[in-house]
Amino acid sequence: MSSSKHIETAATELTLALGSLMRRVRATAPSELNEMSWTQKSVIVRLDKDGPATAADLARAEGVKSQSMGTALATLEKMGLVERKAHPTDGRRMNIVLTAKGKTMRKNTREAKHTWLAHAIEKLDKKEQEKLFAAGEVIKKLVDL
Repeated sequence: MSSSKHIETAATELTLALGSLMRRVRATAPSELNEMSWTQKSVIVRLDKDGPATAADLARAEGVKSQSMGTALATLEKMGLVERKAHPTDGRRMNIVLTAKGKTMRKNTREAKHTWLAHAIEKLDKKEQEKLFAAGEVIKKLVDL
């Protein structure tokens, strides 16, 4: 097998394996989260990580139209996961912030995912764990290319 063909095959297998792993990790999330759109999930993660943001900022960050973001935010508000608060420096704008319920759901989701993955890694033998950790470093490097 030629080198480029070998790399293409490896790339396909890696993509499939990572996709399967991510689907399995996501399956550990609360059912409420599984019923959300990708944009809604991403907004919750972004607000948790980066803090309050305007709807326009969120739409730009997610690469969606303002109307689509408005729909996503309305659903998250109905679920009690986000709320609108006055912008601290511009009275004409509103910030979107996670509610206590939103923060709790995000924390519980993250913990469930990490717990499942940690238990799965524990089931690997030491050599497999070492290979996995080394592969993780290489994957980080790929992301930065």
